[in-house]
Amino acid sequence: MYTEQPTMADLFTQLGLDSSEEGMDAFIEEHKGMNQSRHIEEAPFWNDSQAAFLKQAIDEDAQWVVVIDELNAQLHHDHA
Repeated sequence: MYTEQPTMADLFTQLGLDSSEEGMDAFIEEHKGMNQSRHIEEAPFWNDSQAAFLKQAIDEDAQWVVVIDELNAQLHHDHA
């Protein structure tokens, strides 16, 4: 369990994704514009384990929620 607020890089590492600045930027760029009505854990690009982690963290209002919300906002943002 974390004693400090997890960072975006921590979240990407927890999800098994590239947590470098470039890797995070590329992931967000590739998946941004996500349907506004879709919850982040329901996005089609997560595997079952990633989706389960996100859902559990949100349901438990875990320390991860702040950074998950940040990622959610970035994925929903559409630079059109």
